Amino acid sequence: MAELLANMFQHAAITNGVTVRVSVTFMPDQSRVTNERWFWVYHIRLENARDDRIQLRTRHWRITDGRGIVSLVDGEGVVGETPVLDPGATHDYVSGCELTTRTGSMEGHYGFSREDGSAFEVAIPFFPLAAPATAR
Repeated sequence: MAELLANMFQHAAITNGVTVRVSVTFMPDQSRVTNERWFWVYHIRLENARDDRIQLRTRHWRITDGRGIVSLVDGEGVVGETPVLDPGATHDYVSGCELTTRTGSMEGHYGFSREDGSAFEVAIPFFPLAAPATAR
């Protein structure tokens, strides 16, 4: 079962003992193509393979649309949470992204803290956003 779940994630990065896995899905029912609005949901899984407890504090996203226009998004936690991950623990969340182009990409990093308060960054892997050609 664990292998099946791991295979549903299309992109992964490992930094400082933390794995970030991403699965992205285009949402035609939530997109408004005639208004040049395309929408994707992405599922993130954070896996702590470290020997210490860590807490996600911040997020930094670099979102690039199909025209090459970059938007930076910084904020506290993820979807209103700052999860604590014990050694061996995972945390999953789902969020979304809307673009005014049929294609784009996302990447970034999370800011984590150790129990002693020291901070470190964890990479969010690059992943493409691409609507099917029929979603024009």
